[in-house]
Amino acid sequence: MIPFRFNTFLSCLLLLFSATAASAQATDSIKLSLQDAESLFVKNNYQLIAKQYQTDQARADVITARLFDNPEISYENILYNKDTKKFLQTNSTTGQYQGALSQMIKLAGKRNKNIKLATTGVKLAEYEYFDLMRTLRYTLSSTFYKTYYDQQSAKVYLEQINSLKLLLSANEQQLKMGNVAMKDIIRIKSLLYSLQGEYNSLLNDIEDLQTQIKLMTNIKPDANLALVVSADEENNYQPDKKAYSNLLDTAITYRADLQLAKTGIAYAENNLRLQKANAVPDVELSLTYDRRGGYPDKYTGIGIKLPIPLFNRNQGEIKKAKIAIDEGRSNLNQQEAILENEVYNSYASALRTEKLYRGFDSNFNSDFDKLIVEVIKNFKNRNISLLEFMDFYDSYKANTLQMNTLKYERMNAKEEINFVTGSTIFK
Repeated sequence: MIPFRFNTFLSCLLLLFSATAASAQATDSIKLSLQDAESLFVKNNYQLIAKQYQTDQARADVITARLFDNPEISYENILYNKDTKKFLQTNSTTGQYQGALSQMIKLAGKRNKNIKLATTGVKLAEYEYFDLMRTLRYTLSSTFYKTYYDQQSAKVYLEQINSLKLLLSANEQQLKMGNVAMKDIIRIKSLLYSLQGEYNSLLNDIEDLQTQIKLMTNIKPDANLALVVSADEENNYQPDKKAYSNLLDTAITYRADLQLAKTGIAYAENNLRLQKANAVPDVELSLTYDRRGGYPDKYTGIGIKLPIPLFNRNQGEIKKAKIAIDEGRSNLNQQEAILENEVYNSYASALRTEKLYRGFDSNFNSDFDKLIVEVIKNFKNRNISLLEFMDFYDSYKANTLQMNTLKYERMNAKEEINFVTGSTIFK
């Protein structure tokens, strides 16, 4: 039998890996850290921009509330004098016209109460903006880490696929020489096709995730994102260094949705004050001049108009405002309960994930890499079968994917704590 030249196979394998790396470097790509992505997100995200416009609209409502009612002016002239048979006469003997100037004066402090209500509306809009930013930022960071660790897993698939292609090519040559059995070729092809299918599915998932990042940061659709996560970013995260009570206090202080619920009560209370004030009638003062329509000629009069609150005392709006206060308090209690449960659950999950992560031997992956060299040597010397060789590669893939999944869950737990506390507890 002609000996299987595994040294040639290894040399080809190294050359292929080098060519793959060079090709990857040659491809145009955008290096993007999470900090870079967040900066682009804050500046370019369309949802945030639209929400900011709503905040600006709320500020415009304050301007409107500060304005006084405009005075009203009226004028009336005789259309046709049947005695003189003339139109629109204004002379002192046969003409007639009347003019009036009026001004509405709001009582019970309605204007100031409207200003306070509009100002509280601005706070509501601002907290809605910050809560949207909190939610979208968590989505961005979670998607970023998922994409990054999936990209790392894709590299493992690519390495295995390339090595199996070389192995298949070498064994097909040996099959022609009668040195290997057809069943070995079928096994290699079966594993190769399986890996290629999984790899293609993973690439589709990565493309979908990158699309989300591009949409949130307004990066061009055809950009190739090379995501970067530094070792310090992974090593500096230590959830057990933070106490649950501190996280809860931070959430109570900074969670925008909690502040939104509190401000909602303040808005309802201000609205109740306004509706009670609206029950007080407003006064309209007027000044009138009448040329010849009354006694005496050239009549000048001053008037006042005041509705009598016999039937409509704004009872319905006052009741609605009171109900809104009770509703707001109920919403606040619910929001406080949600906040406490989210903080506790996120903190407990982070500690469990951290414990599992630290339970893994830090040298495990490097030992696996060293072991693969020995496995290749043993396969070359026919000390292990093809099936054992393939089983090792499958175990190597499973271990790497599991570790990448665990790393993602760990970093996502970090971002979830930042999300539920409404702050950057962990950077």
